[in-house]
Amino acid sequence: MRDVTLVDIFNHHIAQKYVNRSGLVHAIAVAYHAFQLAKEQGIDTDSAAKAGFLHDIGHFTWYKNGKWDYDLYRKNDIHAIKGAERAHKLLIRLGENPIKAKEIALAILFHTDSYIPGGEIIRTPLQEIVKEADEKDEEPGGNHHYRRMDRNRALRLLQRLDRKIDQSV
Repeated sequence: MRDVTLVDIFNHHIAQKYVNRSGLVHAIAVAYHAFQLAKEQGIDTDSAAKAGFLHDIGHFTWYKNGKWDYDLYRKNDIHAIKGAERAHKLLIRLGENPIKAKEIALAILFHTDSYIPGGEIIRTPLQEIVKEADEKDEEPGGNHHYRRMDRNRALRLLQRLDRKIDQSV
């Protein structure tokens, strides 16, 4: 039995605030991609899906006048740093195992190298999965952050993914 589900995360007010602002549709798509990649590679599907869902939780800083500012983001990107801290704090509050919360936070921290001068880093398999899952759903100009979905549909998709995770563990 898992300590925290994706639905638990989704229903928390912190996730509602930050995941919605950074793109709920993108977060769910990346969670699904991460789940599938982890399943194929024999990696913990629960951690992969959670890291995928929360990977952009640090994007709030780059909104301007209520709209995502892609140019500002590209110039000043630290979303992975902010996101790792935010996700870790949220997971701990929800009762996630501290070791697992740390692994998820590190996967979020290393899902991009855009904030690291010189780029390239060596990733763990979980970190590589989250990076690849994110890249699978990206659109030019950051348009993947603009797609919309109503709360009920999002909840149904996360419930479905939670069931898949439960079946895979």
